[in-house]
Amino acid sequence: MQPTPAKKLVLYNIGISYEKANVDIRGRFSLNNVAQKALLEDAKSQGLTALFVLSTCNRTEIMGFAHHPYELINLLLKYCQGSIDVFSEVAVIRKDTQAVNHLFRTAAGLNSQILGDHEIAGQLKLAFQQARNIGTVNVYLDRLFNAVLQASKAVKSCTHFSMGTTSIAYVAVKYLLDNIENISDKNILLYGLGEIGKKTCKHLVTHTDSQISIINRTYATALNFQSELPRLKVYKKAYLANVIQANDILIVSTGADKPTITPDLVNLNKNLTILDLSIPENVSTEIKNFSNITVMNVDTLSKVTDVTIENRRAKIPFVEKIIEDYQREFLDWVAQRKLSPTIQALKQVLTDIQQKEIAGVSRNVENFNAVQADVLSGRIIQKILNQFVTYLKDPNTSIDATTQLIQDIFNLTELSRYEHY
Repeated sequence: MQPTPAKKLVLYNIGISYEKANVDIRGRFSLNNVAQKALLEDAKSQGLTALFVLSTCNRTEIMGFAHHPYELINLLLKYCQGSIDVFSEVAVIRKDTQAVNHLFRTAAGLNSQILGDHEIAGQLKLAFQQARNIGTVNVYLDRLFNAVLQASKAVKSCTHFSMGTTSIAYVAVKYLLDNIENISDKNILLYGLGEIGKKTCKHLVTHTDSQISIINRTYATALNFQSELPRLKVYKKAYLANVIQANDILIVSTGADKPTITPDLVNLNKNLTILDLSIPENVSTEIKNFSNITVMNVDTLSKVTDVTIENRRAKIPFVEKIIEDYQREFLDWVAQRKLSPTIQALKQVLTDIQQKEIAGVSRNVENFNAVQADVLSGRIIQKILNQFVTYLKDPNTSIDATTQLIQDIFNLTELSRYEHY
């Protein structure tokens, strides 16, 4: 009895996003940088050596090769606070071409909560570089990511899809401009100086004359940022409660795993507007129960639209056409890589048959022209191979099933599918 062949590796994308999971659920499945690195190291120790992790305010996803999607799901659940029951309700699992198309669309900004948000490309670069540093990038993922970035650049340069300032940082400031009377007379505190926090602060400085204070977990980081924007006031974290109570607006952009803004820090008798830009949410749910305090999270803020978003919607067909072209080019490369081992093995089998038959006829037929027979049969072999290649490249052909059939018919050595990438 022949041994059962090992189950092949398949490309999967598993995860959750704003499309089916609200901000609270996304917070449970978010992965900080430490968890992401631990997950990748764990995957590598299990023999899953081609995957990367993306965790943003909009989504948490793992994309890579596995024998079964449960391998990736188990990794995610091991390093986040979410449960399998909730994951089953809100998750999406994509396979092969669907996973590839999803990555192209994500990098272009089509899958962003704020349509055309160009920050996702930078987040993908960081996610991929992290995987490369840990050693979970193979030739396939490397080629895919290069194609995805090229498509993203083409979208920006050819369609102006991301033109105009629209990101969660800008939308937060726009909300204040549209909803807070005399915004320039208000005192604003920004707590947390990650990328979103810094961008939000810069938008505040550009669009308001408000007094802006900043507090960061690391005081030196806040002082360094102040050197770029001298108008800012900087306070140490120890004074957080006092500064919150002295301000009219609080913008929270911290990266903590649990709420950093609790009722004891807030004057519950004073009007306060809080914008929570963190995932998971960093403002205690208890604070939302007070009528004089308004709390907005990334989901409610992302519903703010303007003419920029409407202009981007009009460009979607052009964006999709660019993606289609780059994706087709990538999938052609994949098909060629997958076909090559089988076609080469088939060519060798046919060549062996050719040489044996010519040698046999040469021994039994007088004046047999072996050179001409070699040329003629060689051309026939090439035509046969060309027919196989043409058939296998047809979009309606299942490459895996057909190559397996060829291997079985001609007794070819078992060839790996994705491992050779």
